[in-house]
Amino acid sequence: MVHNLKVDFHTHIISEDFLNLAEKYSDDRWPVLDHTCDCGAKIMIKGKNFRDITNQAWDYEERLKDMDKEGIDIQVLSPIPVTFSYWADPEKGLEMAEFQNDFIASTVKENPKRFIGLGTVPLQDVDLAIKEMERAIHELGLKGIQIGSNINGKNLDDEDLDRFFQVANDQDIPLFVHPWATLGGERMPRHNFMYMIGMPSETALAAGSIIMSGMLDKYPNLKICFAHGGGALPYLLPRMDKGWTVWPHIRKTEKPPSHYAKQLYYDSLVYEEINLQLMVDRFGVDQIIAGSDYPFLLREVPSGKVVDQLMTLRNEEKEKIHGLNALKFLNLNIEEYLERELEAEQTTK
Repeated sequence: MVHNLKVDFHTHIISEDFLNLAEKYSDDRWPVLDHTCDCGAKIMIKGKNFRDITNQAWDYEERLKDMDKEGIDIQVLSPIPVTFSYWADPEKGLEMAEFQNDFIASTVKENPKRFIGLGTVPLQDVDLAIKEMERAIHELGLKGIQIGSNINGKNLDDEDLDRFFQVANDQDIPLFVHPWATLGGERMPRHNFMYMIGMPSETALAAGSIIMSGMLDKYPNLKICFAHGGGALPYLLPRMDKGWTVWPHIRKTEKPPSHYAKQLYYDSLVYEEINLQLMVDRFGVDQIIAGSDYPFLLREVPSGKVVDQLMTLRNEEKEKIHGLNALKFLNLNIEEYLERELEAEQTTK
C-alpha cells in the first residue's frame, strides 16, 4: 500500500497573547511579543528586535491554509527556542514553560487530526523539568519535549542533567534537540552567522556530547532527534571516529561514535540532495524525519522537498521519511493515522 501521509516534524508556534514576564518581573531579558500589525510581530529582548515573525507563528488557521497548499497532513508544534529562558530563576522558567505547554496543548485540541504537540521544560532545575515533562505528557497529552542544545553553557552530557534523561528513557518520552545560545556567539553578529554557521555547529556539539558520553549505552531506550539534519555532525563523524581510535583516554563508549549516531534521529532540513544522501549514508533512512522549520525564512517549502528530489531513495523509503518515521519516533499508532489518511482521501473523492 502506498502511504502518502506527510508529517512536518519541525515547526514552531507562539501564542498571539504571549505572556509578558519582562513587565511582570521588571526584567527585559525575557522575550516579549511586540505586535506591529495583524500580520506580524517582533520578538523583543532587552528592548531590541531579536527577530521578526509573521502571524503564521500564532494563527493556526493561516497554518492550516499553508499545510493544505503544501500537501502537509500533520504539523508537529514546538516552541520558538528563544523562549527556553534557561537563564531565568527556575520557578519563573517553570511559569514560562507551563504557559507554552498549555497553549500548545489547547492548539492541538482545536484540531487534533492536523496537529501534534511538543512541550518545553525549565532544564535549569532538573526536578522542576521532570515534573513539568510528566505533566506535559501525561496530563496535557503532548507527545514529546523540545530541549535546547545546551543549558546555560552546560553540554547535554553534564551530570546535572542525567536524571532528566533517565526519566525520558524510562518513560519512553521523545526529545527534540534544537540549537540555541550557540557557541561562539560573540563572533556571529554579522552576516546572520548565528543561523547559518552557529546553529549547525552548536547542534553538532550537542549531538557529539551525547554520542561520546556513553549515555546511549546507559539509556538504550532514549529517543532523541536533532534539528537541521544534525547540523555539522554528518560531516564530522569520520573525524570523531578517528579521535575515538587514537585517544583511548577519551573513550566512554563500547563502540565508535558512528555506531551511536545511527541510534539518534535527525530532521531532513538540509536543503540539497547531496546533504541528504550523506545523512542516509551515515545514519540510515529509518533515522531521518521530514521537517521544515515552519514558519521562518530559512524553512524548506514544502517540508520534505529535498526528500522527493533525492532519486536514490525508493518510494517506500520516502514514505518513511515523509511521515512514518515521525509517528514511530513519537510513539503514535501508525495504523490509526493511516486510516485517517485513507478516510480523508475518500472524503475528497
